[in-house]
Amino acid sequence: MSTATSEHDPFAVLDASDFAFARRAWVDAEPARVYDLVSDVSAISRWSPNATDVTFDQDAGPRVGAWFSGRNHKDGREWTTRSQVVRADPGAAFVFVVGGVDDGIVRWSWSCRPQGRGTVVEQSWQLLRLDPVLGTTRGDLDALRDYMTNSVETTLTSLAQWIAEA
Repeated sequence: MSTATSEHDPFAVLDASDFAFARRAWVDAEPARVYDLVSDVSAISRWSPNATDVTFDQDAGPRVGAWFSGRNHKDGREWTTRSQVVRADPGAAFVFVVGGVDDGIVRWSWSCRPQGRGTVVEQSWQLLRLDPVLGTTRGDLDALRDYMTNSVETTLTSLAQWIAEA
């Protein structure tokens, strides 16, 4: 690849698959209860430091193909996203794509696995395609992934604490 190509196309040397992670935590609830909590998108603001006002479209719910909207904030900016559910297996996994199946930018996944009297819940984040709105350099995207990793760790900790206190 020539230097001229990479100067004109900052994504020429980046691969979206490099920007992904997963984190997990044990929570004191059965997988079905955890699934019910995380698939109720309107509840995410209880645990997430970045998401608020999340609601399924009218007559939609946690089922494959359903759409929902949510407000997000980061570094003093606020925006609304549209997401589509791509997997909804009660008690096991809830997955959605920001931007929808056809034009998705990020895949969020929750999975639940029984362990002892509780559940290991895993939340993962995967960049599906590069987009200047997320950053144009490896440094930008590394910083975004790191920020989202911290957000997920906060979300999982808050979820576990909320369950323990409920």
